[in-house]
Amino acid sequence: MIFRLARTLSALALAASIGAGLTAGDVAAQQKTPTPGSAKAIFGAVGLPTKGPAQSIGFYAKGCLAGGVALPTDGPTWQAMRPSRNRRWGRPDMIAFLERFSQDAAKNDGWPGLLVGDISQPRGGPMFNGHASHQIGLDADVWLTPMPPRTLTATERETMPFTTMLDKNKFLTVDDSVWTESHARLLMQAASYPQVERIFVNPAIKKKMCQSWTGDRSNLGKLRPEYGHDSHFHIRLRCPAGSIGCKPQAPVAAGDGCDKSLAWWFTKEPWAKPKPKPPGAKPPPKPREVMVSDLPKACQTVLDTPSVASVKAATFGAKPATDSPAAVEPVSGASAGDTPPGDLPLRATQQ
Repeated sequence: MIFRLARTLSALALAASIGAGLTAGDVAAQQKTPTPGSAKAIFGAVGLPTKGPAQSIGFYAKGCLAGGVALPTDGPTWQAMRPSRNRRWGRPDMIAFLERFSQDAAKNDGWPGLLVGDISQPRGGPMFNGHASHQIGLDADVWLTPMPPRTLTATERETMPFTTMLDKNKFLTVDDSVWTESHARLLMQAASYPQVERIFVNPAIKKKMCQSWTGDRSNLGKLRPEYGHDSHFHIRLRCPAGSIGCKPQAPVAAGDGCDKSLAWWFTKEPWAKPKPKPPGAKPPPKPREVMVSDLPKACQTVLDTPSVASVKAATFGAKPATDSPAAVEPVSGASAGDTPPGDLPLRATQQ
């Protein structure tokens, strides 16, 4: 009896610890200020996108964006959140997708509208907090909180809290008092589009979908378990056809993903603390900040390219500017950056 009680208390403590960590995944990789001169500092300081055609350059977690456009702050079936971050920029393909997805979800699934979080910075590149990816305009975060039936105030957009789908008193378990069938339909609607390559969700949400989804499961494999993602899901589009500078990720494995790759998340291994170094071993070197020179070469050209005239001029759906576009040198796939990893858990480059 005492042993079972101790084990139960230990499990609850672990669940609380992991739950806090996973909820914090919404603002993971936080850093007070970027190192001056780093790629994070330089790209984060740019307020407007480049003139010219859209290009995704490099890999999702090592690249930049030319010709980005902004998601309008408000639409009939979406609202942009955390606007002060200036991260509602993406390829026109991504912004058009978000608008269509929001409309389809409202029409087909009864979802009242999307609350859209971070997409990319005006010229993509590394962000000083929150994400390892979102660098080439093809990643977007969508809240699992439905849009309210009114326009949120500026203050509400900045301060509205995230709502986790997890039971804080159980290990990696969805809270059935919060989770609804509408959430499941929303995820499967997102996964239904051919341009969507994968969608990152919390492992508990993936497990819930595996256990409860009774509809067409052909796109269920696109839902990939990953740290965080308990109050939002992360949509990743594949590199568009003809985008020669965009470095694709390895395709999602065949099947619904409800196999041992998911079961792994419910073992101790993903959550185990690093093994202590043997006595006398040298500590690992401190991670070095990513510099612009570490990114594909064309990213320096992106930084040097003139800006559009205003946010309004580069907002998706706005009348095109009459300025002559400045070209950005294309990047061949062979030189666009390091070879990307496959669909392995716990890799920051998948975020």
